[in-house]
Amino acid sequence: MEQTVQSTSTASRVSNPVMEPGPLSETPTGTWRDFVTVTKIGITVANMMTVFAGLWLASNGQAAGDLIFYTLIGTALVIMAGTCLNNYIDRDLDKNMERTSKRALPSGRLNATHVLWLGVGFALAGTLILTFLVNPLTAFLGLIGLFVYVVIYTMWLKRSSTTSTVWGGISGAVPIVMGWTAFTGEMNFGAWMLFLWMFLWQPPHFLALAIRRAEDYGKAGIPLLPVVKGFDVTKRHMIRYVSAMVPVSFLMYLIPNMGYTYLIASLILGFGWLGLSIVGFVVKDTIKWSRISFVYSLIYLTVLSIVMIVEPYL
Repeated sequence: MEQTVQSTSTASRVSNPVMEPGPLSETPTGTWRDFVTVTKIGITVANMMTVFAGLWLASNGQAAGDLIFYTLIGTALVIMAGTCLNNYIDRDLDKNMERTSKRALPSGRLNATHVLWLGVGFALAGTLILTFLVNPLTAFLGLIGLFVYVVIYTMWLKRSSTTSTVWGGISGAVPIVMGWTAFTGEMNFGAWMLFLWMFLWQPPHFLALAIRRAEDYGKAGIPLLPVVKGFDVTKRHMIRYVSAMVPVSFLMYLIPNMGYTYLIASLILGFGWLGLSIVGFVVKDTIKWSRISFVYSLIYLTVLSIVMIVEPYL
């Protein structure tokens, strides 16, 4: 049994960020690059890939250019709203973690109030674009994802429960569905299957990162699964989600416009991830294994998203 990473009392370490003063520095010196960092541009771009995959799959490669543009820009703004608000709320936690202490807010380079209003502005702009230039359902889904990410995950469960990773998976699964509904305008079989697939992908992806950063999360008092329950329990949770994801990815072949290329790729990559998860129970270097698992999860998502995009031409 591997050693559980112990954190100090979470309740005493995690304060209420909303009640804290805005900037941590009297003279913020942030540049435009700092404002870009609070949007977590890498996360936004990765989500745009899944949005486009959902849209292109739903339309069988026939979506109009203006619909693609408004769907991508509207969804990107909503996602960036979530990342800005996440940075604002988590600034007290971030200053206690090595990998986040130099971010613009905990280091005092940006005024927290400015980031708060930037997030609110992005949310309003993105919602308006999606409502009037795409369709109301897609805008509503964006708001659901934003609420879960900001309120349920960031403000509440991340600071109090090991289930935060699971609930956070809801918001992570919404973008690909928004791409689908942007074209179809309805939550049909394809939309629900895409949601379930992406929801099951989220926990093993993030838990691999959580294992790598367990010591850092423990110091910040964040009760993630590897911090509270240890690595072995975390591995068992990861394999459960991967085991459930594989048959779901197989059933996604029933979605209209899916083809044999997707079916073959999903089975190869899915069973590859399952095998990697099983290996995790016998490896000597869990941190190295978690790093490989994290990278594999990104490769899995990227390859299958690309296959969904090119499927109409195969």
